[in-house]
Amino acid sequence: MLAPGVVAASLLGAMVPGHAQDVTLATSMPALEFPFFVHMQDALTKKAEEVGGISLIATDGQNQTTKQTGDVEAAIIQGVDGIIISPIDAVAMAPALKQAVDADIPVITIDRRVDGVEGILSHVGADNVVGGEAQGNLIMELFPDGARVVNLQGQPGASPAIDRNKGLHNVLDGKDNYEFVAEQTANFAREEGASVTEAILGGLATPPDVIVAANDDMALGALQVAQERGLDIPIIGFDALPEALASVRDGGLAATIEQFPGGQSVTALEAMIAHLRDGKAPEPLVLLNPIAITKDNLEKAERLGEIQ
Repeated sequence: MLAPGVVAASLLGAMVPGHAQDVTLATSMPALEFPFFVHMQDALTKKAEEVGGISLIATDGQNQTTKQTGDVEAAIIQGVDGIIISPIDAVAMAPALKQAVDADIPVITIDRRVDGVEGILSHVGADNVVGGEAQGNLIMELFPDGARVVNLQGQPGASPAIDRNKGLHNVLDGKDNYEFVAEQTANFAREEGASVTEAILGGLATPPDVIVAANDDMALGALQVAQERGLDIPIIGFDALPEALASVRDGGLAATIEQFPGGQSVTALEAMIAHLRDGKAPEPLVLLNPIAITKDNLEKAERLGEIQ
């Protein structure tokens, strides 16, 4: 049931030209300390302003499932009309989202999925398995005769980390002369990317041929360490952050994977509004295909205009 203020706003919104009814949506990002999620939230905010009649309650999970769970529970109590969320953990966030579904609040997940919850309206994301495969295919292009690979994995339990790792292994496993000499999580964090890379490089007799990371922050941390050691190792990130794109342009990172996060946000919000205002059922699964961004195709990056 909607809170009284929300009901009043909805009834008033029904009389406002240009949109069928005002709606209040809760949005939840895993951690706004990461520029990737700031961009996703900004895209939601901008699109909501363009559409009109949408109030957003934006929350930051602060990389803690307890915090994100509390935010979802608060949104349920407030009686929001819908929830758009990127769950921190595919399993740990399931109970909170089940509560929302049981309360008849439409839920759309973006970027990260949640497992085992019947009734989620839709998931909009990138096909992270395809993104991981793009990293693997690029490694094979760069090193057709084989390579020793260091793999910096993302946050355990996060669906993008799971899927990107799966895609990378889909391509390279079983191929002659491609060897993972080290695989370790750095939790999507730049500082951990640097410290884990430092430890890995210190433990190898010879440097690897290539470092692949499940996001750009870890890749940029690895790049810092490689440069400090005077090593020219191709490093492949994921997310196409403006800083990573600038690094690709300037010869730092070898590549990054574009997964169109702003496009994910816009698609999710459009689907939610079409459902709430027009009763349209969205596709249950919408996946955008990631692509590898190198110096040769920088113009395809979603955030190219933000490069300094």
